[in-house]
Amino acid sequence: MTTATARETRGFQTEVRQLLKLMIHSLYSNKEIFLRELISNASDAADKLRFESLENPDLLSDDPDLAIGITSDKDARTLTIADNGIGMSREELIQNLGTIARSGTAEFLQQMTGDQQHDARLIGQFGVGFYSAFIVADKVIVESRRAGLAAGEGVRWESDGAGEFTVETIERAERGTSVTLHLKEAEAEFCEPLRIETLIRKYSDHIAFPVSLAAGDGEDEDRVVNEATALWTRSRNDIDDDEYREFYKHLSHDFADPLIWSHNRVEGKREYTSLLYVPSNAPFDLWNREAPRGLKLYVQRVFIMDDAEQFLPLYLRFIKGVVDSSDLPLNVSRELLQQSPELGAMRSAMTRRVLDMLAKLARNSADDYAKFWGEFGQVIKEGVVEDHANKDKIAPLLRFATTHSGADRQDQSLDDYVGRCIEGQDSIYFILADNPATALSSPHIEQLTDKGIEVLLLTDRIDPWLVDGLQEYAGKALVDAARGGLELPGGDGKLTQDTLDDEHKPLLKKVKKVLKDRVEAVHVSSRLVSSPACVVTGENELSPQLRRVLEASGQALPDSKPILEVNVSHPLLERLSAETDDGRFDALAHIVLDHALLAEGSQLDDPAAYVQRMNSLLLELDSTAGTG
Repeated sequence: MTTATARETRGFQTEVRQLLKLMIHSLYSNKEIFLRELISNASDAADKLRFESLENPDLLSDDPDLAIGITSDKDARTLTIADNGIGMSREELIQNLGTIARSGTAEFLQQMTGDQQHDARLIGQFGVGFYSAFIVADKVIVESRRAGLAAGEGVRWESDGAGEFTVETIERAERGTSVTLHLKEAEAEFCEPLRIETLIRKYSDHIAFPVSLAAGDGEDEDRVVNEATALWTRSRNDIDDDEYREFYKHLSHDFADPLIWSHNRVEGKREYTSLLYVPSNAPFDLWNREAPRGLKLYVQRVFIMDDAEQFLPLYLRFIKGVVDSSDLPLNVSRELLQQSPELGAMRSAMTRRVLDMLAKLARNSADDYAKFWGEFGQVIKEGVVEDHANKDKIAPLLRFATTHSGADRQDQSLDDYVGRCIEGQDSIYFILADNPATALSSPHIEQLTDKGIEVLLLTDRIDPWLVDGLQEYAGKALVDAARGGLELPGGDGKLTQDTLDDEHKPLLKKVKKVLKDRVEAVHVSSRLVSSPACVVTGENELSPQLRRVLEASGQALPDSKPILEVNVSHPLLERLSAETDDGRFDALAHIVLDHALLAEGSQLDDPAAYVQRMNSLLLELDSTAGTG
């Protein structure tokens, strides 16, 4: 018998109300997953109680056998999922079921588009399984008592999902939580024992706690329906692919299948089991480096913590999975993990395992790897910078857009590039730009492409750090095509920069005098074919792209002037060289530099002066045409 007190009505957090409306629309075609989500929550509650009982064994003493029970009532059209796990206090229940207490909620909701498939994937990533109950129910009642609290401190929560919920204190003899769904008339199928059993076997067979179905007609006792063995503890030979996929969905709350997984048991000096998954889609908060991440940690099959980030480096933050150690202490904390001598070896081994798994995906399924790279490629690039020890494993995984395909797809590997190098080419050439179109049309690569030399087109914000961290591949140095002193394969070694400049010293000297406040030097270019000029960066200077990124982040940088290279065989430079009017020469010299800066994606320091010069030039041309 229960006695209700302190009843109050509260409104859902705004984000919850939005989410409920979106969820019912987006997930209806996959509505049966509500049972998977509620059983998964019950399993987590049992895991958490077992963990807390390590320090307080009395929490388990009155009912030590953790389990999940499911009861249905066809006449009342109700379905109840009950567990004897950790339970919730009144405050926890209000917090957990009335609000979404995680960062990025607003960003998540902004990404919802109304497209059912897209929104379903986002909802899965966000992990809001409890609310899926409202897809099939028009009323949900939750009763709970936290382990360790008195029977009089039970709590009941009730809502129709429309915008408000009631909460009241009740007398509840047993610890744990029960969730009762009052099913919509059209969803009565979920009261059928056979339907429930089928769904448990399909979605929750791997749950480590027994999931029992209440005795039905002609049955004497409740039946345990699932395997009730932690999936990662079983032999790989006994697990089929569908079981691995369903465990991933239980673990991650994702609705999409993983791209690949790796299940491995290590024995010997240290013993642990890992089951690691590569998701199909990037989470909405992938770029929040402070977002919760990591593996689910067990010690001797006892749940210890979610989001154990210490086992994988930050650039692999998208990996989902579990690690179960036989060596770590049961009372391990995040602080103790950092000090554990076992952690370093486990982290190194699991990092290599993930990289090997990605290499296998690249070898065996080009389409799946292309999908992976589209979702996680920029994060993998972080690894070159952050994980020097594994740089040689990461480099073959990288994909780039190049002049070979002329497209903006990042689908070419460094091995592909090296295999297409021309005879005598001992460098891998790249160009940094703000977008693929600017990179592909860059004046800096004209001579390279004219000679049939492939160029990597690097347009991601991390690319300046990537090439600085990579530096070489397969014995070939990475060379920036926009740096001064570019040497081309097959060139005449005697043709130095001084030799090129000597014949045109008067022109170069005059241009440098005019542009002395804007450029460091003026040289004859060996890299241009069809463009009149380009600006290049000195050997020890930051690239323009990196400067823009750093300045945008608020960093103060010392002033730097580019080097101007001119194509003396271009008609515009021939016209400039022949110009006798000093004013017109000055204007043309500035315009040549302005156009070179614009071609590389830079902004002009004084756009108004550029417009004025161009207007004067156009009026002069118009006047000349009218006179003619």
